Order: sequence, then C-alpha cells, then structure tokens
Amino acid sequence: MAITRRQFLGRTGLATAGALFGPSFFRSPWVQEAMAATIGDRYFIVVFLDGGNDGQNTIIPVSGGSTIGSGAKGLRALYEDARDDPGTAGGLRIVDPIVPTPGPGAPAMIDPNTGCQLGFHPGLASLSDLYEQGMVAVLQNCGYPEYNLSHEVSRGIWERGNPLGGVGTGWMGRYLAAAGYLGSDIPAVNIGGSVSGEYQQTATSVLVFDRLQDFGFPYDDAYDDDAAAKDAAFTALCNAASANGNAAMQYIGGTGKSTLTATNAYPALHTQYRTDRPEWNVQYNNTTPPGLNTSTARNFREIAKVIYGVARGQLPAAISARFFELVNGGYDTHSSQGAGETDGDHYRLHAEVADALKLFYDDLADMASGASVGSGLYDLPNKVTVLVWSEFSRRIRQNDNGTDHGSQGPMLVIGGANAINGGVYGNHPNIDPEDGINGIDDDGNSRYSQNNANPQRSTDFRDVYGTIMKHWLGIANPSPQLPLDSVLGYSGPDYWTVANFNMGFMP
Repeated sequence: MAITRRQFLGRTGLATAGALFGPSFFRSPWVQEAMAATIGDRYFIVVFLDGGNDGQNTIIPVSGGSTIGSGAKGLRALYEDARDDPGTAGGLRIVDPIVPTPGPGAPAMIDPNTGCQLGFHPGLASLSDLYEQGMVAVLQNCGYPEYNLSHEVSRGIWERGNPLGGVGTGWMGRYLAAAGYLGSDIPAVNIGGSVSGEYQQTATSVLVFDRLQDFGFPYDDAYDDDAAAKDAAFTALCNAASANGNAAMQYIGGTGKSTLTATNAYPALHTQYRTDRPEWNVQYNNTTPPGLNTSTARNFREIAKVIYGVARGQLPAAISARFFELVNGGYDTHSSQGAGETDGDHYRLHAEVADALKLFYDDLADMASGASVGSGLYDLPNKVTVLVWSEFSRRIRQNDNGTDHGSQGPMLVIGGANAINGGVYGNHPNIDPEDGINGIDDDGNSRYSQNNANPQRSTDFRDVYGTIMKHWLGIANPSPQLPLDSVLGYSGPDYWTVANFNMGFMP
C-alpha cells in the first residue's frame, strides 16, 4: 500500500482533495503552473548512478513496524539475516543508518506499508540534511516487469522509458520533441562525452561538453587568424541546408547553426560565474566534506554555471538550456562495497553524490539571495528538480564482500521545499525469502508486482517519469503531442495497472 490520499493531504496542508491532481511528490501550486505551459521558468536534471546502486544499503530498514509476508519477521530482521555484521570479513550490514529528524515539510521516514522506520546510508548525510528541509522524495521499490540484469540492456530500458522495446529514442528526447523544440534550439546540456540515451531523438539539439572553459568550435588552434572566415563559411553551409526542402537537411542546418552560436556564447558563462562567484567556484573543489573535489561536484558546478547564465539572461532564448544530465559511475559493487566505514566504495559513492547535491542547492540559494521578484534568479532552488536513478539495484543477500545484480531499488527526486513534497513514496521491497510468490524469487531478487492486494506493491518507473512529465515538465495526459500511456509503454492489466502519473496508486 503506497502513501494514502489522506496522508498526502495532511503532508501538504491542503484542506480539500479538490485542490489536487492526485497524490504527487510535487506541490500543488507548481503542478497547476506546469499544467498551463511547458517547463517555463524551471529546470530539470537527471543524475544516473551507473553500475547498479545497492538500494538495500541506500534506504535501510531501522526498527519498529509490523511483520511482512507470512513469517514473523519485520524488515530490519530480514535485512540483518541477509547482510553480515560489519565485524565479520566483508560484512555489509549498516548498523546505524541516519534517521532524519521530522519537521515542517519533512515527515518521518517511515515505510507506508509496514510502519518500519527507515534511514539513509551514513554516506548520505548531506542527503539526510536536504530531507530534513523537505527537499527529498524517496521513491521505493522502483522497477519494471520481467527485469533484465544486464547493465547495457537494463540501462537502455530505463533510458527509453519502455521495457516493452520498440522505441529507439529516450523518454526525455521524446518530451523535447513533443514540447516543440526544433533543430535550431538547444534546450538541453549533457555533461560528458556524448548525448545520453535519455535525450536521444532527431528533433532538436543537445549540447555536450565536459567543462565550459574548454568548450569551443573544433577549429585548428594552430591557425586561429581565420576563425571569422571559417565561421562565415560554416554559417553559409548551414543556411543552405536549412533552406533545403529535405527535412533531414533542414535539421542538420538548424543544429549546425545553433551549435556554432552556442560555442561562441557558452564559454562566457564560465567566465561570468568565476568572476561573480569565486568562493563557490572554489568550494566545488574543496576537500571537505569528503564528497567534494570530485567529478560529480565539478559536473554540478558546470550545470550551476549554465543555470546562472540562463537565469540572468546571458544567452539567446533558443539556446538557453533548461534540461541537464550527468553520470556518476562505479556502482558495480560485486566486491569492496563496504558497509558504513568511510573508506568503503559505497560510502564514497554516496558521499560524492549527496555532498555535491547539497552544495549545488546551497549555490542556487545563494544565487537567489537578494534577487528581485520576477527575476530569473528569484526563488531559484524551487525552480530546479533533480531525478536520481540507477539501472537496477543489488540482491538483498550479500556475497563475500559485495552484492550481485538485483531487481528493484529506490529513485530520488530532489528539489526546493516549495516544489517537492518530501517524504517516502511506495513500499520497501519484500525481502522475505519465505513469502512464496510475494517474496524473493529463485534468483534472490524482489519480485515486480502491480497487484493492489500485494502490500509490497512495486513502483513502476514509468509512473515516476509520467509524473515528472505531467507535473513538472508540463505535458498533460492525455496530450495530442505526447500520449503518455503509449509513449511510456503502458502494459495493461497484467503488469502496470494504474498509469495515472500522479505517483499515487489509487485502487
């Protein structure tokens, strides 16, 4: 049983159900604004944890609550059965998870079905801080039917947003096309070396770079005295392609011109950020806390540079990116995963992401400090939402000093406290090996289930995507531009029975 409508109403402080579109991790005022337009004055970031993050050591049963299944054990006892004590060689059990302090906008971190207290891995201390500010929605037990445990195959399924196959574009790519972005636009930036699977499409441009300070058009640096002539020649070629009657040629012309414009305009965002925000530029390289001075922190800094420039109106509207993606790798933790010790691989990975996220939102808050109402910088943290996912989780039972590929795990949505309804959504996976068809399967993985009678009902990741597209990105369902049911591979009664895209499962 997922979070109830009454719980949601109490959490948001709204008096009547009529004020809602349904239980959602987005606050109602933002939902209403998003339904009226596309993304508007907001931003969206995807963070991919590459390698299969161990969800059981991310969102951890602590104590209390009822038993699950037909046995006499609760979630914590079942977790301890599967994870060896850290005093033994290779033990992965988290003895003292971080339990966030409840407060205004930050409900207690409780599994909705069992009532079990939940906590974060010790490496996620900064994420716990954000949770206490009402800025984190924990989405439990996320997966898809007939799970695949190949990194490449499962990653592609999540990126396409369709486990049924037959769709070559990414779920965010299809959104960009449906939202009307053209080849002459640059609505998105991917930090790295190539366009991620989520953003792949053939309608608009996606800019890719590692660092803005090194970004530029690939001219011959040894002979830079003719750069203006090369610009003119390239522009003439793109104009000719844009004037061609062939759609593919028009697309190439549009993307070529927008890319050239971006290579001339985007490096200035780096210079402006360093000039205006030198102390923040340094903090992303700081060595304390331990999750900074990392590639993830520096990648978030690149996104902060772009957002700062876009919010200040430094870029032409057509190339002002509002969609982003970055990757943190290393989650294939078959060995040396570690428990709560600070030198374990999993601790290091968690701290890297959590500390970078907190610094990024602190940076946004500082950008917004003193900004006038109506400016792009005003209330900036509430304009930025981050989605965190991994291609699968890890098995509940550990191997010698790590974990093998598993099925369902948590997703996270992070945003400003006035944008996100912080809390726990969905049910912790059923980790009982003795609970028949509802418990762990023969491979040692939790089972995907959309049966409303199953108290450990799964959260289909397509419902998360659909909720984001509907309530944050502004695509209504049904929509003539993007019928979400079909685009996200609606499975029908056998697998995915409630595609309401409100992150609430109403029987």
